[in-house]
Amino acid sequence: MTNRLPVIAVIAAVLLFLLYSSVFVVNAGQQAIVLRFGEIIDVKNEPGIYFKAPFAFFDADSVQMVEKRVMRFDLDNIRVQVSGGKFYEVDAFIAYRISDPRTFRAAVSGQVELAEARLRTRLDAALRRVYGLRDFEAALSEQRAVMMREVRDQLRPDATSLGLDIEDVRIRRTDLTAEVSQQTYDRMKAERLAEAERLRARGNEAAQRIRARADREVVEIVAEAQKESEILRGEGEAQRSATFADAYRRDPAFFDFYRSMNAYGTALDNTGTTMVLSPQSEFFRYFRDPESKPAPGQATAPQSGATQPAPAAPAPQSSTTQ
Repeated sequence: MTNRLPVIAVIAAVLLFLLYSSVFVVNAGQQAIVLRFGEIIDVKNEPGIYFKAPFAFFDADSVQMVEKRVMRFDLDNIRVQVSGGKFYEVDAFIAYRISDPRTFRAAVSGQVELAEARLRTRLDAALRRVYGLRDFEAALSEQRAVMMREVRDQLRPDATSLGLDIEDVRIRRTDLTAEVSQQTYDRMKAERLAEAERLRARGNEAAQRIRARADREVVEIVAEAQKESEILRGEGEAQRSATFADAYRRDPAFFDFYRSMNAYGTALDNTGTTMVLSPQSEFFRYFRDPESKPAPGQATAPQSGATQPAPAAPAPQSSTTQ
C-alpha cells in the first residue's frame, strides 16, 4: 500500500493538470474563440465555465479572449477640406464592438490594434468625403448630426468585413487651422467694425433728434417764462403806481417831502461830483423851510393811470464841474 501512494499521487497530479488544461472561464465582458491547430472550432459568447481539449502547448486546443463590450477609438487632428476650399482640423471617435469573432479572427488575427489601424484609414476617408460636400458652418449647425450618421453609414460596410459593428460616430471638434483662423478673425473684425459704425451713426442721429427737441423745449420754456415775467412785472408796476397814487392822494405834503428826500440822497451821494447851486434854488427849499409847500406847478396830484407822481423837488439847473 505504501508503495502505491507515489503512483496514486502522480496519477492525481496528471488528472488535475489535464482538468486545469481543459477548463477556461469566459467573463461577462468577453468572448472566447476556441482554436484547434489554428482553426476556429467554436465561439463562446455567454459567460461561464467551458471545456476544451488539453495540451494547448501542442496546438491541440487554444482559447483567444476578445472584448464583448463597446470600445472607443479616437482619431485626432484630421485635416479636412470643405467645399469652399479651406482646411479645418477635426477630432472624432468611433464607438464599436466585436460582433463577429470568427470574422474578426480571420481578418486581423483577433488583434484590436490591427482593426483600429484599418478603421483609422477608413474614418479619415469618410470624414474627408462628408466635409468636402459642405461648408464649415454645416459642422456647427443642425447638419452636424446628419454628417455623423453619414460617416457611420460609410464605415459600416468596411467594419463588417473586419467583424466589427459601428455603434456610433461622433465629431468632437471642428476647428480652424492657423491661416484660416486669422482670415476668419479679420473678416469678423471688419463685420463688427461696420456694425459698430452703423450703431454709432444711428446713435448720433437719435442724439441729434433728442438735442433738437430739447433745444426747442428750452426756447419754449424760456419764452413762456419771459412772458410770465413780463406779465408779473407789468402787474407789479401797475400795483406800484397805484400805491404811489394812493399815498399821494392821502398826504400830498408828506409824499412831496419823501420824494424830495430821495432826490437829495441821489443828488448828494458821494460820487465825487461837485455841484454849484444857489442857496435860493427851489431844490433846497426843504433845507430853508422844512414846512414849506411846493411851488405852484411843481407838485401836483398824479392823473389817473399815471405811472408815478410828479417830483417834489426839481433837479438843479446850474452847471456842474468834476
